[in-house]
Amino acid sequence: MPIRSARVRVKTAKQRSAASSRWLERQLNDPYVQAARRQGYRSRAAFKLAEMDQRFGLLKPGRKVIDLGSAPGGWVQVALAKGCRVVGIDLLEIPPIEGVPLLIGDIFEDAAVEQLLAALPGPADVLLSDLAPSATGRRMVDRLRTEALAEAVLALAPRLLVPGGHAVIKLLRGIEAGMVASAKQQFARTKLMRPEATRRDSSEIYLVAENFQPKAPD
Repeated sequence: MPIRSARVRVKTAKQRSAASSRWLERQLNDPYVQAARRQGYRSRAAFKLAEMDQRFGLLKPGRKVIDLGSAPGGWVQVALAKGCRVVGIDLLEIPPIEGVPLLIGDIFEDAAVEQLLAALPGPADVLLSDLAPSATGRRMVDRLRTEALAEAVLALAPRLLVPGGHAVIKLLRGIEAGMVASAKQQFARTKLMRPEATRRDSSEIYLVAENFQPKAPD
């Protein structure tokens, strides 16, 4: 069910631009931001993963999880709370989370992949990717960059996932058909989901791919 809250108005101050005031007002009135603070999550995005897990049963005690684009750590917190063994990586430094290796690096570099596999250790049961390119404000450019990023994550599945494993990958509306087609070449089942915690003005959607079936080498 959606989380709701009473609305707060923010006036533009001398030291604050109109855009900053709008951002602050959105944050103050975002029920998921408020709920994240109450429940100790580092980001409202935690509720997105929690909802997807509730629907698909991805996170189970003892499962190994790799989280790509982990900062600030909300998804790591959700997976850890479900009893998973988690390792995260991001280009940005992530404040420590007890019991979780949090790496700094570019996942598309071999050295970072090897670090992940060593820290877990081995390939994961669940691959999470909330990766997104820096937004340009140009819809088509952002879609193409997001598609390239998602395709690159799928290409890593043979290295990062065990057979039968699952993946969650962020997409944008407009590229989902092609990404589903790509995922079906490696996974037995694919679904698209837009969690309730997704902002209304966002075009993001998530690909949930289940039962990884690696191709036999030629």
